[in-house]
Amino acid sequence: MSKDHLADRTKRVLAALTVLAGATLGTTLNAGSGEHNTLTDAERAAGWRLLFDGRTLDGWRGYHSVDLPAGWAVADGSLHFADGEGDLITVEAFSNFELALEWKVSESGNSGVFYLATTGTDVIYENAPEMQVLDDARHPDGANPLTSAGANYGLHPAPRGVVKPAGEWNSARVRVQSGQIEHWLNGQKIVEYELGSPDWQERVASSKFADWPEYGQARSGHIGLQDHGDPVWFRDIKIRVLDE
Repeated sequence: MSKDHLADRTKRVLAALTVLAGATLGTTLNAGSGEHNTLTDAERAAGWRLLFDGRTLDGWRGYHSVDLPAGWAVADGSLHFADGEGDLITVEAFSNFELALEWKVSESGNSGVFYLATTGTDVIYENAPEMQVLDDARHPDGANPLTSAGANYGLHPAPRGVVKPAGEWNSARVRVQSGQIEHWLNGQKIVEYELGSPDWQERVASSKFADWPEYGQARSGHIGLQDHGDPVWFRDIKIRVLDE
């Protein structure tokens, strides 16, 4: 093989790896195209699949109910909570995965993304870790890094200045693999922890979760979207199952 052919082949391989790396990190590869709730060929090749098709609530159900809670609906290609009662979870459960999505919240709004959720407690937050969704600037929880947007709610803080203002879309990603957890917000890794580690146990023991023995114990569970009484929107919800 000539040097020119080898160089050209190397460039093509590097370009392909760059695209796949973008898909692996959960970036929106079709950003700027105006298309949402779709997958690129590279994302499909990397193992991503949609959890929300932009048109229906297929694949979702209520927490403790097979019916869909009132207040959740599809609006302009987003999964929207306007008014009602009840958290939303995926029908399917997942163990090791990357979850990617975009969210925006109303002024002073509060919501959350749960993962490894089970249906064995009265309410979802008694067992499932939560990536906080919040208007940091106007909601009281925004004053505390432990309860700010992107935090592992109540346990691991989020840094300042990463979340976008209310009404603007944020890109988020949660990676779960054999107890190793990462939270990403707007392209930055902002939280990293290990479920069940001594540090995690110490944080739980000094938090409200100490009263809930099932908190953080599951290693497989549902993805959940929180009804906290405030309008919130989600789109481009996709998941990639990982090997153990």
